[in-house]
Formats: sequence, C-alpha cells, structure tokens
Amino acid sequence: MVGGNAIKGSRVGAGPMGEAERGDAAPRTRISFYCANGHETRPAFAMEADLPDEWECTRCGLPANTDELNPPPPPKTLPYKTHLAYVKERRSDEEAVAILSEALELLRTRRANGEVIY
Repeated sequence: MVGGNAIKGSRVGAGPMGEAERGDAAPRTRISFYCANGHETRPAFAMEADLPDEWECTRCGLPANTDELNPPPPPKTLPYKTHLAYVKERRSDEEAVAILSEALELLRTRRANGEVIY
C-alpha cells in the first residue's frame, strides 16, 4: 500500500454520511401529471405543500394536469406577424391613403425647394 494512511473512497474533510448529520428529510408524496402527448411526470412534493393545478411536462414542455383522461390542450401558437400586419390592424385603408398622400406631398414640396432627398 502506497502512502499507508489514505482511506479509499473518501476525501479530506468528509464526515459521516446519512440522515444523522443532515437531519430527517421532510415526508414527501409523488403526484402524476399527464400532458396531451401522453407523457407522465411525477414530481415529489412535501406532504404539507399546496399542489399546483398544472405542471410542465419534462419531456415535451406542454402543460400537464392530474387528469390522465383529460389533459390540458397544447397552447395555441400564433403565427408570426409582419410589421405591415400590425400597421393594418391600427389603420384603415382610407387612413393609409391619406397618410401616404400627405407624405408624398411633403416630399414633392421639399424637392421643389431644391432639398436633396435620399
């Protein structure tokens, strides 16, 4: 044996392991949550903890609840909206024509005055 005083499987400062040193673990319960893809997630909760209505599935990220036969539906994903789509939500076609004609008139006036417009 090389060194003679090394304890195998231990490190410096290591003490006895177990509940005697750390204290007793709180009593726990495992609750099953089910997502729309049929995955089951079983997180552990303290016995006196308030249980959530929904939990995120650890496999697919969908919301899950405790009702195996009626899991929550996947959230609806909205399609990407362009800047033009947002503008059309705020302005009617008549307003757009009025704003465009006002901007064009301003540009024509500036050009007529000799301003350089890029």
